[in-house]
Amino acid sequence: MTVLPWRFLAIAVLVPVLLVIAAAMVGANVGGGVERTLIVFFINLAAVAGMGLYCGNSGILSFGHLSFMGIAAYTSAILSLPVAMKNMTLPNLPPVLAAIHLDFVLALLVAIAFSMLVAYVAGLVIARLEGAAATIATLALLIIVHGVIIGARDITRGSQSFFGVPRETDIWVAAAVCAVALVIVRLFRDSVPGLKLRAAREDLIAAKANGIGVKHERMLAWVLSAGLVALAGVALGHFLGAFSPKKFYFHDTFALLAMLIVGGMTTMTGAVVGAVSITLVSEILRRLEGGIDLFGYQLPEVFGTTQIGIGLIILLVMFRRSDGLAGLDEWDERLLPWLFRRKMPEGDDAPKLAATKNEDTLVADTVTKRFAGLIAVDKVSLSLAPGEIVGLIGPNGSGKTTLLNLISGVLPATSGVVTKGDTVITDMPAHRIAGLGIARTFQNIRLFRTLSVRQNVLAAALNAWPKRSVAEAEAASAAALDWMGIADKAESKANTLSYGDQRRVEIARALALEPDFLFLDEPAAGMNREETDALMETLRKLRDTLGLGLLVVDHDLPLIVRLCDRVVVLNEGKLIAEGAPGDVQKNPDVITAYLGRKRQDDIAA
Repeated sequence: MTVLPWRFLAIAVLVPVLLVIAAAMVGANVGGGVERTLIVFFINLAAVAGMGLYCGNSGILSFGHLSFMGIAAYTSAILSLPVAMKNMTLPNLPPVLAAIHLDFVLALLVAIAFSMLVAYVAGLVIARLEGAAATIATLALLIIVHGVIIGARDITRGSQSFFGVPRETDIWVAAAVCAVALVIVRLFRDSVPGLKLRAAREDLIAAKANGIGVKHERMLAWVLSAGLVALAGVALGHFLGAFSPKKFYFHDTFALLAMLIVGGMTTMTGAVVGAVSITLVSEILRRLEGGIDLFGYQLPEVFGTTQIGIGLIILLVMFRRSDGLAGLDEWDERLLPWLFRRKMPEGDDAPKLAATKNEDTLVADTVTKRFAGLIAVDKVSLSLAPGEIVGLIGPNGSGKTTLLNLISGVLPATSGVVTKGDTVITDMPAHRIAGLGIARTFQNIRLFRTLSVRQNVLAAALNAWPKRSVAEAEAASAAALDWMGIADKAESKANTLSYGDQRRVEIARALALEPDFLFLDEPAAGMNREETDALMETLRKLRDTLGLGLLVVDHDLPLIVRLCDRVVVLNEGKLIAEGAPGDVQKNPDVITAYLGRKRQDDIAA
């Protein structure tokens, strides 16, 4: 399922495909070195696009994708090699493989399937890792696969050249491989899994708190990207006709990563820009490296010029444009913004958020959280009923946000039990708790900053339970944005909004889940009095109209007193008071916690 109408995506993918076809026609007519360079370019672009599908959408840099190129190239070569050639060059090949001879297309399909299977097995580990740990794991994968290829001498000829591979890849095959890769990469980016994965790339904690279970989306991207890189590997093997394991190791990994980084790994456009840039630079530097005659002066040979030059280009791009030359937007989003700009319905035309049918009470019973020797939350009990607004207050460092994190699954509790009705949610991951109808905002705004406002809210709306179609999620997003009065900003990037509007987007995103309970961590922070009063009115409407239970953390005591039905007070991780706002205000322990014992005695005197 896509999150953009097909007519938009058709334009987005048709233009690159037509450009590939046009380039192939030029190469076929010119022939010679130009044709060969274009074939290599198309194959490299397919590989870079495949890597970008995983790296760009997940935000995790991978060193291991060339291992899938190698696996696919060797698999296809072995399966398509004539039997007589196998008997001569691979006398110890297992009988099952020695007797097989497949045509190019069947060998290609088997090679891709096998590579994706290997990727799935590796992904059982890699898809569970985050950040640098995942990147290092992909590097380990590259080293392991390289070692296996060299070690399996009877099958791969070890470190020697594997030759005799049928030369099936011409410029049209290479162009087709490139076009397929570009189309799949763009379709995935604007698919439901692609949107969720991009949201997790921007802020993993916020993504989980909004129901995105990351692992499945990350595994899908990993396996699919491995399949595209494998497709490029087969095309490369059947173009070269002979290759060795070093073709799929560090040197070429560096070249493909350079294309990905220089162009920008978050978009299909970045893959194209990077492949074009590095290919042109490599051709120029390679000529300089071999020594050329410049205005009658013979420049000497300088080995390593190509790698040094590309390395310097990477440094320059990272310094000047860390998101790559193409930036964060696709070519069509940049050049044809009007095509993707959709007016969100407002007022009477907007869909309406559904009132909750929940009758369960949310209960935290003697919840405790220890960080080494520090007790951040100490046996705190709290309940929240449907249609109730509860304020949670306390001095800085009293454990308020930690308690929200424990209930919402962002942090695991050391002890205690959290239930929603009869369902125990204590040990559930955050995305499952969100799916059960518990949404939240954060003390420090956590938006998916490079996504649009609409995409921010839609990424959450897609995770409501029971599952929705994209159209239903779009309607819920429109309703949430209208409720918060920011429907007119739907196509703006989240990081371009004012502080107050970013707060509203965060609340709208939580509402798009259509939750039963909503936690708001300092929602009025940074707002002026007029904005705070408007927020109070909105929160009252959420309770009165939708029946939500609201748990509000804020340092604005007048807001808490006017808004809340009941107030809970924490100090140094312990619950020190609970009751009606007026009673809590007069509680001596609360006064002491906020003002200190000496100040209280001075006031009393």
